[in-house]
Parts: sequence; structure tokens; C-alpha cells
Amino acid sequence: MTSVRARKRHPHDDAPDTSAEFRRIDELPDGPEKDALRQRVICAWMPMAERIAATYRNRGESGEDLKQVAMLGLVKAVNRYEPGRGTAFESYAVPTIVGEVKRHFRDHLWSLHVPRRVQELRQKVRAAIQELTRTPDGRRPSVEDVARHTGLSEADVRTGMGALDSFAALSLDAELTGAADGYSLVDTLGAPEPDYDRIVDREAVKPKLHALPERERRILYLRFFCDMTQSRIADQLGMSQMHVSRLINRTCARIGERVLADAA
Repeated sequence: MTSVRARKRHPHDDAPDTSAEFRRIDELPDGPEKDALRQRVICAWMPMAERIAATYRNRGESGEDLKQVAMLGLVKAVNRYEPGRGTAFESYAVPTIVGEVKRHFRDHLWSLHVPRRVQELRQKVRAAIQELTRTPDGRRPSVEDVARHTGLSEADVRTGMGALDSFAALSLDAELTGAADGYSLVDTLGAPEPDYDRIVDREAVKPKLHALPERERRILYLRFFCDMTQSRIADQLGMSQMHVSRLINRTCARIGERVLADAA
């Protein structure tokens, strides 16, 4: 079997000459021999994939995970490469691996959904801020400075700056800056007001109560507004407790049906 030669044809030390191996892969039928040769080519190019992954370090993802994503891109490049097209493998593999890494960042690491254009603006603004901060005075560049450096409009620069903090979400339990008493972000958030639903229900029921016969309206008033027991209501109105219970259940059910019918 043809071996992967150590001869280089590129200034990078991680760019082996595997052109003969790719031609052989292209000629072989599917099977163990083709798979083994393809695996050896992947191993030969792994240092290049690791180098590409290293350029994306310190961006919120672990180095090991970045390597795994880059290796996935390398495998795709090796499997899809067609030597007959006349393009050097490295020219095909590098954008494939870089695209896989960028796709990983876009699809898996953003806590918020950010459009691709905004992500691209963020990258340009971030790079410009890093370059401009290296100046002797060390001051943080202004929006005007970044716009002048990148050729972007000031509006686009502000959009990119706004996306700088959108990569990772802040925990609701995180203590607010300057808070000495443990006051966190969750303490600033509102909660649903249950009385709003109670008001809606009360207004929906009100006209139905007014339409009830006097006796049934009085029974409901004594039970739910005066908090009287069914036995006391029965004694006051001169009827049995069982009759009071039936009237309450029947009246409440009828009111509920009418309210739901109106809502429909």
C-alpha cells in the first residue's frame, strides 16, 4: 500500500504531500483498503486541523472541543475531496474545516439567537477593538475609531458592540454589580399578577349574577361573600341544608356555562 510521504510542498510543517494517496483513494472501490488509506491520510493532516482549531481558542469554547470539531471538518474534507478537479487538498480542506468550526460557534455556543450578519459584525468589531487597544495609550477605542478602522458605519459598529455580550447569557442568580446584599438579576424581574385574572373572572360573572332569581342570588351572597356555612344559610332561609347545596352547585354550574358560551 502506498505510504503517506513525509515530503512537504508547503511552508507549513503540517501540510504533507498526499496527492498520490488521494489518487489511489479515487481509484479504489469501496472497501477496507480504501477506508484504511483514507484513515491514514486523515491522520497525516490532523496537525493542520489542530492548528486551525487553535486559532479560535479563548472564544468561549474549550480547546479539546474545538479540536474535535476541526477533526470533523477534516474528515468531511477527506471524504469529499476530488483530486481530478486539480485543486490542492489544502486549498479545499482549510475552508471546509474553518466553516465547520464557525458553524459550531454559530449553532451551539450562542446563548441568544443572533442573525449571521450581526455575528459577522461582532467578529469585525471585536478584532478591531483588539487591534486598536494595542496602541501605546492603551485606551479603549470609541465607536468612531472602530468605524474608521473597519470601514463600517457607526450604526453597524454599535450593532456589533451590542452583540459582544450576547455570546453567553448572564445567570439570573448572578449578583448585580455593586450589590452588597446579594441582590441578583432575578430580583429585578416582575411576576404575573394573579389579581388580573381574578378581575377578569369577576367582570365576566357579574352580569350573570345580576340575572339570577332573588333567592339564588341571596344564597350565593351569603355563601361566598358572607362566608356562611350551608347549614346557617338553610336555617336563615327555612330550607334544608341539602337543598341549599343543590341550589349552589346548580347555580354555579349554570353561571359557568353561560360565561363560557359568551367567551366562545
